[in-house]
Amino acid sequence: MGTDLTFSSRRSPVVCLHGCAASSQPLSSRIGVDVLKRGGNAADAAVAIAAALAVTEPSSTGPGGDAFCLFYNGNTGEIRGINGSGRSARAQTLDILEGRGYTAETPPSVFDALNVTVPGAPACWCDTVQLFGSHKLSLLEVLSGAVELAEEGFPVAEVAAHQWASWVTALRDAGKELGGDLLIDGHAPKCGQVFKNPALARTLKELGEGGKPAFYQGRVAQAIVDVINQNGGVLTLDDLSSHDSEVVTPISTEYKGVRLWELPPNGQGLAALLLLNILENFPQLQAAGHNSPDYIHVLVEAVRLALTDALRYLGDPHHVTIPLDTLLDKSYSHQRAGHISMDRLEPGLMTGSDTVYFCVIDSQGNACSFVNSTYMGFGSGLVPKDCGFSLQNRGASFSLHHDNVNCVAGGKRPYHTIIPALLTDSATKSQKPQLLAALGVMGAFMQPQGHIQVLLNMVEFGMNPQQALDAPRVYVQYDNKTDQWLVNLEEGVDQEVAEDLRRRGHIVNWPITGHKRSQFGRGQIITVGDWWNPSATQPNHPSRVLWAGSDPRGDGCHFSKRNSHK
Repeated sequence: MGTDLTFSSRRSPVVCLHGCAASSQPLSSRIGVDVLKRGGNAADAAVAIAAALAVTEPSSTGPGGDAFCLFYNGNTGEIRGINGSGRSARAQTLDILEGRGYTAETPPSVFDALNVTVPGAPACWCDTVQLFGSHKLSLLEVLSGAVELAEEGFPVAEVAAHQWASWVTALRDAGKELGGDLLIDGHAPKCGQVFKNPALARTLKELGEGGKPAFYQGRVAQAIVDVINQNGGVLTLDDLSSHDSEVVTPISTEYKGVRLWELPPNGQGLAALLLLNILENFPQLQAAGHNSPDYIHVLVEAVRLALTDALRYLGDPHHVTIPLDTLLDKSYSHQRAGHISMDRLEPGLMTGSDTVYFCVIDSQGNACSFVNSTYMGFGSGLVPKDCGFSLQNRGASFSLHHDNVNCVAGGKRPYHTIIPALLTDSATKSQKPQLLAALGVMGAFMQPQGHIQVLLNMVEFGMNPQQALDAPRVYVQYDNKTDQWLVNLEEGVDQEVAEDLRRRGHIVNWPITGHKRSQFGRGQIITVGDWWNPSATQPNHPSRVLWAGSDPRGDGCHFSKRNSHK
């Protein structure tokens, strides 16, 4: 299944025994595997990759952004999460914004310093190593690969170079200049050009030596506050020093014998679970065929329902009450599924898409599913002096409508698009869940849609992890300007399918080709065994072989650890 696709990466899945890392950059994956070889575990390797990607893909991620982590303990079967998203400045009230003349209809520019929220990633890195790491390597040892990469430099990869240049242009068009640490002679580096970032090397080294205080107090914190205040923002040293990650209990739902785990709000993992629950009411998906008109129609309608719910209910749980139990109850999704008609569209979000997702599974069976992001490209484009990274603009996803659950307020976390996922079997409460996969697809509102399409490719259509990522995707997008839902179909979906969907009333963009395909996200998957294969080993004899796939829409790669360590 999936081998005759008109678009294919021509990659085979990587199969290995002793540990595997999959990320959007070969250099970063290699650094992650290096940490496994030195005795680190999946959590240590994930943080090493996060830091390395901050060096190689600064237009997607870095210490100026947020991070989320899901960790499966191979020993106990326990799944825990870290919400590493930062809050708005305490002074960031709706009154302040309205006092400056901003309204829901005319909000500040997405790149405005007012949209900088506290960067949560560095704290999340420290806490991931502290709570879930092997404790065989210090934080500095975990970060050392990234430090070396930043000091010595690396040749910039093709997709990274393209994104770098386009975000530099977007900032210039908005009257902003990206800070010099992230440019070469005022320009974005070209593909193959060697880029060094000594300022970032210093920041990472200080974080490794001093932990959270090295970032949230002192030199770096002062540089962050200075650049924000010089540009009209209101974040203070106190906002930074009082930040901490939050350890959270993941939420999950079951679908055909597998259980999908996501982080609770303010992240939009809830949207992926709602989507899966709605789709469970359509047992004919498999018979309809992969990317057939019926399959895509049901998927699109389910995405619209799930995202509508997510946008209605999802905010910072410390500021709003979210009826999670009600929303995740199967009877609720059964009722929502009743709104879907097979032959026609039922009439009835500013999106950033620059994020990195990666996953690691180690030889002890631990898995770390990790997402790190600066939101829109370089985020605000503000680069604190001599720090080597830009500050996120996650606050751009707050609403300025008084009655919206995601309305801007001081010390509040915004609706967050980034979501890592884990997949286990649907063990009873008395048994520990067996890990089946770590997976994720980046790309703002594409993320829950990507999670579910890739999952269905394996569960319903028996694709291996690489085929599941290669397969053409659908992206359902809400257009604020026209108040309409658009259906974007990637190159490789048949023209007849596009025409059939138009007859049912969908507004279809087909085919989406070239670099525009980045809207379909970039994913990574590592599975434990070949459970997705209809003729696989019996589930009572689970295989320890790891299968990894990496998205052809990125510069990505997966590396396996060939030699076992004791």
